[in-house]
Amino acid sequence: MSIKLSSSVPTDREVVLGILNNSEEALNKLYTGYFPMVLQFILNNNGDEDDAKDVYQEAIIVLYNKIKSGNFELSSKLKTYLYSVSRRIWLKKLTQMSKKTNNIADFEDVLAIDEDIEAHEHKDMQFDKMKVALESLGEPCKTIIEDFYIHNLSMQDICEKFGYTNTDNAKTQKYKCLQRLKKLFFQS
Repeated sequence: MSIKLSSSVPTDREVVLGILNNSEEALNKLYTGYFPMVLQFILNNNGDEDDAKDVYQEAIIVLYNKIKSGNFELSSKLKTYLYSVSRRIWLKKLTQMSKKTNNIADFEDVLAIDEDIEAHEHKDMQFDKMKVALESLGEPCKTIIEDFYIHNLSMQDICEKFGYTNTDNAKTQKYKCLQRLKKLFFQS
C-alpha cells in the first residue's frame, strides 16, 4: 500500500500511516517539514546547525520507534511533539556540556500549550459558574432544564412529569427558565 502525501508538510495521520507502511517519502517530508523550527530553537540556545541536525535526527528516531512499537498515542500535534522531544534532547545535551541553560528562549508560537491550559481553565470556570447558576435557579426550573438538556427528556415527557396541559405550556416554562438561568449566569 503506497501512501501519497499531499503538501510539503504532511498531515499527522499521513506521517503515522507512512511510517507504519515504511514510506520513505513520509520520513523525508517529516525531515524537511519541521526542521526549521528545531533549527531556530537550537540556534537561539547556544547551538549551531550541526547540533540542530543531530537533535532533530534523534527526535525523528524517537518518534519512529514510538510509532513502530504500536503504543504511540499522539496527544498533541506532531509538530509540537517533535519540538518538545527536540527541546528535551537539546536541554539534556546542554546540561551534559554544562553550558549555561538559564533563559532558554522557547519558540512560543509552536508550543501554545499555555494558551490551551488557559482556555481549559476558562471553560472550567464557566462550567462552575453555570453549576452555581443552575443550583440557585430553584424548582421547577432546575429540574426542567436538567431533564431537557442533561437527561434528554422530550417536551412531552416533561409536560406529563410536571402536569402541564400541553407541550406548548411546557416549552414556554422551559423558555422562561432558560432566561432566568442566563440572567443568573451573567450576574455571577
